[in-house]
Amino acid sequence: MQIDIVTLFPSLFETYLAASILGRAREKGLATITVHDLRAFVPPGERADDAPYGGGPGMVLRLGPLVAALESAFGPDLRVPDDARVVVASPAGRRFDDRIARDLARLARLFIICGHYEGIDDRLFDLVRAEELSLGDFVLTGGEIPAMAFVDACVRLLPGVIDADSAALDSFAHGSLDWPHYTRPASFRGVSVPGVLLSGDHARIERWRRERADARTRERRPDLKP
Repeated sequence: MQIDIVTLFPSLFETYLAASILGRAREKGLATITVHDLRAFVPPGERADDAPYGGGPGMVLRLGPLVAALESAFGPDLRVPDDARVVVASPAGRRFDDRIARDLARLARLFIICGHYEGIDDRLFDLVRAEELSLGDFVLTGGEIPAMAFVDACVRLLPGVIDADSAALDSFAHGSLDWPHYTRPASFRGVSVPGVLLSGDHARIERWRRERADARTRERRPDLKP
């Protein structure tokens, strides 16, 4: 999978993308992640942003640099192939979730634009097939943190990145949250691991896990249960 990220702050990504599962996926060639500095597409003497038409606070990312960045990836006609997607990180977008992550992980290419300030010139969506995605009902200073979340959620689902059984049992994979997990020692400061997990009875353990997953989902995310 090829992933491109366009941002005003490329240095924010360097450490995160080199670490842990993402770093190993890149080393194995399972994901190619390239971070582009939006300023590289700004003509000399110009800015990446400007004041909004109609007045008001804040600044808006200009069309020219964004379109130039997209043209470098998809050509002058801005035709996005069926196996590619352009995503803009924005609080005005559709809420990102596990289903969307799995859809994006099937793509050959993902192109992410990090919104900033008051956002981007909305005419971008008239020029190229793109969609806005949001992490939730809150506002961040920029789209860099959402972009990292989109990349992390997608890359870990690529074949060979993590154990397939682990991904299949994640929270949300089957419409519910995951069950509680425990590891050694069996008792710590008077708090013990549930005895069923030490029983060796795999059928009982499986039933307990399903019950705890259902109970946790009803308690914390009743919206996930019909």
